[in-house]
Amino acid sequence: MHLMIPFASALDPHFEGALRELELPNLSHLLGLLAPAGEVGDADETTPIPPHERFLAQARGITDDHPPLAAWRLRAAGHEPGDAAWALLTPAHFAVGTEGVTALGPATLDLSEDESRAFLEALAAALFPNDQGWRSAWLSPGEWAVAHDDLDGLEAASVDRVLNRGVETWYPRARRLRTLLNEVQMLLHEHPLNQAREERRQRPLNAVWISGCGRDRGTAPPADLVVDDRLRGPMTSGDLYAWSEAWKALDAGPIAQALAAVREGRRVSLTLGGERLARTWTRKDAGSWQRLKERFAPPRLSVATALENL
Repeated sequence: MHLMIPFASALDPHFEGALRELELPNLSHLLGLLAPAGEVGDADETTPIPPHERFLAQARGITDDHPPLAAWRLRAAGHEPGDAAWALLTPAHFAVGTEGVTALGPATLDLSEDESRAFLEALAAALFPNDQGWRSAWLSPGEWAVAHDDLDGLEAASVDRVLNRGVETWYPRARRLRTLLNEVQMLLHEHPLNQAREERRQRPLNAVWISGCGRDRGTAPPADLVVDDRLRGPMTSGDLYAWSEAWKALDAGPIAQALAAVREGRRVSLTLGGERLARTWTRKDAGSWQRLKERFAPPRLSVATALENL
């Protein structure tokens, strides 16, 4: 069993403070029984691909900086990516403030399935037409995909880097992507679908973020890898309370199960991803004396200490 948890730590002082105050006894005991086994990332929170996505890409045999995340999401949603160059489209609201433009994600829009499909159809008809080589796919109310040869190999920051943050830092360098982002914003400005939302006093969908460009490649993820991303929503929407509660639920659920597996002598690995690094701990074979010692004096590791550098 290999449990992977993205967004386990954050550089935001409020989240750092909350982590120090969280009571996560099962995680503390589990880390005490595991040993460091490596890390992924380069200790830089400004890279386009966050550590958890880089870790998952390496688990599929991709070590470069352009993992085809869109094609993988497409396949996971039951679509066949084929050999097309896909990109993820994430519906968003770009909020203009005194300090810049902040990207607010799908969770803040509360899109219904019908409304989400209608927005994608409007964009596809005007900007991604089939007769110009485009394909589009609806994956969920908060995630769409488009394909075109022009998208292959284009560098784009992951949407997990952008949500709830200023978009200027992450705006793509590729002119093709910048043009598409601008065209989408112009089309959505005062679009009838958004006018209807405003009449209902809902936040307009005035932008999308484009990321994960590339053609499908790499292997299937390891069979024993379990990714639990319940911390993602609270983190990318800035909900400190929900993030803390999700951590408690993780500690009582999957982490408690991993701890029980270790105590039963099974091989367990744990990877926790932050903004700079994804670090892995694993259980090494323990002799009978070591297991007896652990039973009567269970080792523990400070959670804050383990996660402070992620």
